[in-house]
Amino acid sequence: MAATLDTTFSALADPTRRAILAMLLEDDMAVTDVADPFDISLAAISKHLGILAEAGLISREKRGRVIWCKLEPDALRAASVWMQGFGQFDPVDLDAFEKFLETEFAEPDET
Repeated sequence: MAATLDTTFSALADPTRRAILAMLLEDDMAVTDVADPFDISLAAISKHLGILAEAGLISREKRGRVIWCKLEPDALRAASVWMQGFGQFDPVDLDAFEKFLETEFAEPDET
């Protein structure tokens, strides 16, 4: 299981790959459509897709001349179960934390 988690979290570590997964939440997409919003080469997108596929987070299927990508949400199950083990801690209120940081690191008034 550790190797699976390592592969999953490694794949999720890159913001481009996370963005691709978010796009695939909507629907299956052709590789060229996945690449469209990014300012990187199609070859770079293909490498990202390969990493996601290796981690089992997406599947790819060739339909005619077009390669389609599909999200495989069950692949995140092991990571989700692992993270739920930390659910014993109280959730962090990020808004309150941000306000705390603003007050702690605010510039002193020069009056």
